[in-house]
Amino acid sequence: MTRLALPPSLSADLGCDAVGVPARFGIRLLGLLPRNGCVFADADWWWWIVPAGSDHELTWPLPSHYARGAYVPATRPRLIRRPDDTSPYTAPIPLYLMACQLTGTTPLWPAGVGSARGA
Repeated sequence: MTRLALPPSLSADLGCDAVGVPARFGIRLLGLLPRNGCVFADADWWWWIVPAGSDHELTWPLPSHYARGAYVPATRPRLIRRPDDTSPYTAPIPLYLMACQLTGTTPLWPAGVGSARGA
């Protein structure tokens, strides 16, 4: 396993996990997101940095891969995209929704999310 190393100029105050997709989805996903944080890639996978715990009550769609601590099964990944500001993160909800769209998976939300309260 390889830990994705953020550039020293970026602060990861919220911890650091990563979400990977096969390279065939990488460029499409990059273009669909409203904002990208740090993105790493090798020949087979592209990895987006997300805040730690972004898998809480979410099942990321296959073939995506959620990597706690940004420890990824990658071969010499390199940073291919830096954010325009000082945050290394890609927002996990838009990333999740776009990963679902690309894989043809219906998003699954925890029980009670989006339901009317008090009805």
